[in-house]
Amino acid sequence: MMSENTNQAYPLAPANGYTRSDGESLVSEDELKRQKRMKLFMYIGIFIVFQIIVMTVFGLTVMKVKTPKVRLGQINVKSFNSVPATPSFDTTLTTQIRVKNTNWGPYKFDASTATFMYQGVAVGQVSIPKSKAGMRSTKKINVAVSLNTDGIPSSSTLGSELNSEILTLTSQAKLTGKVELMLIMKKKKSANMDCTIAFDLSTKMVKSLQCK
Repeated sequence: MMSENTNQAYPLAPANGYTRSDGESLVSEDELKRQKRMKLFMYIGIFIVFQIIVMTVFGLTVMKVKTPKVRLGQINVKSFNSVPATPSFDTTLTTQIRVKNTNWGPYKFDASTATFMYQGVAVGQVSIPKSKAGMRSTKKINVAVSLNTDGIPSSSTLGSELNSEILTLTSQAKLTGKVELMLIMKKKKSANMDCTIAFDLSTKMVKSLQCK
């Protein structure tokens, strides 16, 4: 009896002779997911560090409140009369009260007074109106000032200064107000002015002006 030849089908082997199992496929998928999670965590970490840096810079610059500065601007002498024998003087001048605000928010200050003095004795005053210095700007207030020696005692050294034709006066002022940041934060700040003015009586002009 002749045996019948039966044809059986066999699966084709991979070209490299290696067959990938289902277990290895699962491992590869888990590895890909793990790598994706690591990248995600890395991006989140970078974002958090970046936010910390931004907030630190923001806090050290924008949110840091600095004390505004008050200074006298250029002084123009309109008239100057002096009598060394008396001794006495009177003068009229114009200048500016300059309020410099370097903060990232406006500085609102109350009305105040700038006092001009000779050896600590007031020889004149000028009013500083309530106002506001804008963000990172300088508020300039034009003023006219009249000074005289009515309040100076006769025992002063004014006569010798007038004879030397160099007269030194000082000017002081204090502003109180608040710096406003981000429309929600307000911090009280006081600004002080202390200026020394030297007049040249021969030319009836300001020789020097120093403020601190």
